[in-house]
Amino acid sequence: MSENTYRPGLEGIIATETALSYLDVDQEQIVIRGYDLIELANTVDYLKVAHLLMEGNLPSPSEYHQFTHSLAERQAVPDEIFAIMKALGPHPHLMDSLRTALSGLATFDTSLSRLDPQSTAEQAMTLLARMPVIVANSYHIKNHEAIVMPSPELPYAANFLAMITGTVPDDTEARAFDQLLTVYSEHEMPNSTFTAIVIASTLSDMYGALVGAVASLKGTLHGGANEAVMRMLLEMKTPDQVEPQLLAKLARKERIMGFGHRVYMKKPDPRAMLMKDSLKRLVTTKGHQELYDMCVIGETVMQREKGLYPNLDYYAAPVYYLLGVPIDLYTPIFFAARTAGLVAHVREQYGNNRLFRPRVRYTGPRNLHP
Repeated sequence: MSENTYRPGLEGIIATETALSYLDVDQEQIVIRGYDLIELANTVDYLKVAHLLMEGNLPSPSEYHQFTHSLAERQAVPDEIFAIMKALGPHPHLMDSLRTALSGLATFDTSLSRLDPQSTAEQAMTLLARMPVIVANSYHIKNHEAIVMPSPELPYAANFLAMITGTVPDDTEARAFDQLLTVYSEHEMPNSTFTAIVIASTLSDMYGALVGAVASLKGTLHGGANEAVMRMLLEMKTPDQVEPQLLAKLARKERIMGFGHRVYMKKPDPRAMLMKDSLKRLVTTKGHQELYDMCVIGETVMQREKGLYPNLDYYAAPVYYLLGVPIDLYTPIFFAARTAGLVAHVREQYGNNRLFRPRVRYTGPRNLHP
């Protein structure tokens, strides 16, 4: 490939080296530090995967205890952050609330300008600990509800869901939510992760890198797709409406959210299949069989008509819905889950840094004169 090679969207261009994750499409495997992500999601909890990403290994029992204890100690969010969130406009997008809260949170970190491994490890832990509290309360603040604090008795994922819904989840619900967090935790080099490491390459601070990632993830072609999927399903209402409405949308050349992926072009997203199974389990205990049936019909139609497979967002959206999560929170939760991967990438960039500075192919005029 020559130095003048250009591919729109950098498709297929290798932008960096990483030891964190890799999408092996041929093997239909998402590799996380040598482990298969789907196997991890089926065998360990989100915090063990977070430890793997952030510390480099699956934790021993003592390491896991220390990790969870350290997170619990860091959960408290300064009251000033909630005050900032309350001072935003009357109809904020929750990703904007999250972006602003993260930016404000940086000003409380006395190690902000230090990029040594110990300082950035501490920053990463603080961000992972506080993200659920900020995300859950972004919704409560927007809806003029009381601030909800984490419970010291609940595990991380169950605590996160309880802060959102106001109800302690049962084992099936807690497991489904934990798996959601796990499959969203890391995915090689999507736009938001690339944004974060580009910012980090300037030796800007970790909070700034994640603020940029929030702005990237907000877009409907990235994190916002899960919200669009659920609104589409609710619009269709019943299984018999799925095929005619999808065909009508395709005839109008509308983009159908939840299908297709820049990397998974000709094979299913393994995370989507895991969430399909999770949705099926939830339906057996919570009802709403019609929702599962609608998703299966939509999957069949899109594969037949366009040769497209569902991506994670397609089956994650109805799982969120059956767990009682408001649609406005789908993308912020995605970001909260991805925090473990993001901070790991930022720290990796600091450890072997080179400033990103690509070139362009110029298509404008030349030799003009005033």
